[in-house]
Amino acid sequence: MALPSRSPLADHWTLDEQCVFLNHGSFGATPLAIQEEQRRWQALLEEEPVRFYEDLAMGFMAKARDALASMLSCQADDLALVENATTGVNTVLRSLEFNAGDEILVPDHAYQACRNAIDFVANRWGVHVVTVNIPFPIDEPQVAIDAIMSGVTERTVLAMIDTVTSPTGLRMPFEELVPALEGMGVAVLLDAAHGIGMVPLNLDALGASYTTSNCHKWLCAPKGSAFLHVRNDRQLDIHPLTISHGMSFPLGDTTRFRHEFDWTGTRDISAWCSIPATIEWMENLVEGGWPAIMEHNHSLAVEGRGILCERLGIEPPCPDEMIACIATMMIPTGGETVLPVHEADPLHKVLQEKYGIQVPVWSWESPKGRYFRISAQVYNHVDEYHYLADALAAEFGIK
Repeated sequence: MALPSRSPLADHWTLDEQCVFLNHGSFGATPLAIQEEQRRWQALLEEEPVRFYEDLAMGFMAKARDALASMLSCQADDLALVENATTGVNTVLRSLEFNAGDEILVPDHAYQACRNAIDFVANRWGVHVVTVNIPFPIDEPQVAIDAIMSGVTERTVLAMIDTVTSPTGLRMPFEELVPALEGMGVAVLLDAAHGIGMVPLNLDALGASYTTSNCHKWLCAPKGSAFLHVRNDRQLDIHPLTISHGMSFPLGDTTRFRHEFDWTGTRDISAWCSIPATIEWMENLVEGGWPAIMEHNHSLAVEGRGILCERLGIEPPCPDEMIACIATMMIPTGGETVLPVHEADPLHKVLQEKYGIQVPVWSWESPKGRYFRISAQVYNHVDEYHYLADALAAEFGIK
């Protein structure tokens, strides 16, 4: 099988031309121009490290927060820069205090790393974790809303929900869920790992207590760039995982939240410094800017999923409105061993080594089965989904 066509925009990325890269959702991919931007920041740091950290770094991070705040419709001072969304989730969970018998609500489609953090905290405080089943396949967003809201009790103090679920690729109705839960006195931790650059986010209007999102995924910023948004009335309770000078530094005209998160020790902040340039560069890449990018990627994901479902004879597991830029489908075969989620599925290696396709394949429990997930970014081309469909059909003996 000859390799498929690539999008003309793929030239802006340094992705291997012999790889059909349909897995932007796992770690993102950074354009060459932004890789070079990050290297400029690293060079500036090393020219005079003391001046960089002591005189300049705070201003650079403030510009990154300002750029994010503009895109997220929130206050820049309510944002903290963190390494990834898992760090953001842990930061909130490890900061909060609970009472024995409190309940944390979480859907069964949650990212396993974040679920692990919930279980760790729950065991420490004697908290009960209420796991809500979200059916998959699913008929409509209201099914998810009803399932989650039915899990709330008078003991529920925190709910962790996703913008888009990682294993099942569902765009959750978080715009309805957040105000409904917060209105009942349940603090929401919005895991928006697949968030900024993928779906529109208006954080002030949304009103979640806590929101965290990766910038290295759909924003296409360098790896190790993410944010944590903490609503102003919740900030006194939230502290960085690393306690440093900010806890005792005189406040001046800022807040303890700002002091603590802006300095937690020496680290490479070049990924954060590159965020403003990333937002602007990507916005100028496509006519219509970020709204056009999100719509393009959504439409391509839906089209790609349709190609695969038709070729493989499987039903789409959710309506198009519950797709953002990733889509998960069940592998249409039977009899294979369903592996633990942390073990690599052999099909992943076959697709990679035999066909040059990078796409995640894994087992999942809800419902139990084997799944694969496609991503759609502006560097992808519709022919790549046809190529994947033909490769899977060949492996499964589908004519």
